[in-house]
Amino acid sequence: MRLAKLITPKNTNALGVFRFSVGVVLVLAASPVFAQDNSPYSRYGFGDAVPSTNVTTRGMGSIAAGYTDPLSINFNNPASYGSFQALKEQLSHKLSRGRAILDIGINYENRTLREPSSIQKFTASNLLFSHVQLGVPLRRNWGLSFGLRPVNRISYKIQNSELLKDPQTNQVIDSATTLYEGDGGAYMATLGTGVKIDMSKNTSLSLGVNGGYLFGRKDYSTRRAIYSTQVSYNSGNLQTKTTYGNLYANAGLQFQHWFNKSLYISLGAYGNWKQTLNARQDILRETYLYDPNTGYVRQDSAYDQKDIKGEIIYPSSLTYGFVIEKINEVKKAGWLIGADLSQSKWDQYRFYGQADPFVKNNWQMRVGAQLRPVPKESYFSNMSYRAGVSFGPDYIDVGNKLSVLNMSLGFGLPLANYNRLSDQATIINVALEYIKRGNNNNLLKENMFRLSIGLSLSDIWFVKKKYN
Repeated sequence: MRLAKLITPKNTNALGVFRFSVGVVLVLAASPVFAQDNSPYSRYGFGDAVPSTNVTTRGMGSIAAGYTDPLSINFNNPASYGSFQALKEQLSHKLSRGRAILDIGINYENRTLREPSSIQKFTASNLLFSHVQLGVPLRRNWGLSFGLRPVNRISYKIQNSELLKDPQTNQVIDSATTLYEGDGGAYMATLGTGVKIDMSKNTSLSLGVNGGYLFGRKDYSTRRAIYSTQVSYNSGNLQTKTTYGNLYANAGLQFQHWFNKSLYISLGAYGNWKQTLNARQDILRETYLYDPNTGYVRQDSAYDQKDIKGEIIYPSSLTYGFVIEKINEVKKAGWLIGADLSQSKWDQYRFYGQADPFVKNNWQMRVGAQLRPVPKESYFSNMSYRAGVSFGPDYIDVGNKLSVLNMSLGFGLPLANYNRLSDQATIINVALEYIKRGNNNNLLKENMFRLSIGLSLSDIWFVKKKYN
């Protein structure tokens, strides 16, 4: 069974498997509304990466290096925090008022797994927390943002049934069932600040840094049961539980130049250096019985060691790119185009001092665009229309390079009485993504549809009062 081949390390055989070893939002973050996900590729490395950008940029191929928007929070590049200001002041370059923003999101995913040589497929759906972020201006050209978002997810459950044969006679003597399970993931809580430095009337340089705490867990188990009409075997469980966490930091910059009052270019870069996470691990080797009412019940412990200290090395990454934007005015449409190139050094990844042979350095190219029509009384003329694409190899490499193609559409849906130049603005951002992972050269192909919904609420944070 090829699914089991994907999960099982190369040195594991049929008889030697035992050798293989913020209130409501926070509640939603801790436990998904429903989850039936099953991704065998999440077995490797740090797990399956979840969407790393907010819903606004996700509809544009997830471009983020040079992107700023007074109505959403670009938490990827903290240099953008220096632009928490009202759009009126952004257009006139009189940065006297700041805009506070609350940005939250959720994801609905439908994933289909298929073996290239089989017509059978497995489909799973889940609804998960995406992010919650709050941005506030501290003073002119200086902002602060904090929030919580997931980084990766581990979720798989694969069962393999096989016949055991006598190596000399090649006759079937017993049958066995092996269940591979994995669960866990990582979250990142961040607090960041960014400052914009006016170099001239039309040129500025923004610098920013995010600090926070990266934490998570990995829970892997292999349960094996052997069935025989002549001999009674005990079922065995090999389980390893790891928790980890430590301080985390990344930094970014943006260089912005305005050609006129409505057209500008923004060049940006952000990244993180290699991080060391402190880990604790429990290793369990046991026999068990299964009771339909109580679940798995330990029968005997062959090996049980707890609180093994170690380290996990999280690799460095760098993303750089640009955005060119034409701000829409009273009788003129607005548009945006941009591109990012992201690179990650996964050869630095270590788990308790061991490299993972199934992870490789990878890159990703992202291209996106946005259109804002001429503002009129029509609701559709006040919407934002977005599209994008990203492509590149996955950092997981099991046998053959795992290619990833992501095509996206996005919309910014303003609520009633919306005016982009007003003090208050509430936007519902929607992103539709189709992700194709792998091809006929891989053990498994994944096709996934993702619907992301984000809510962005913003209001003027302070106004300089004038007295007569």
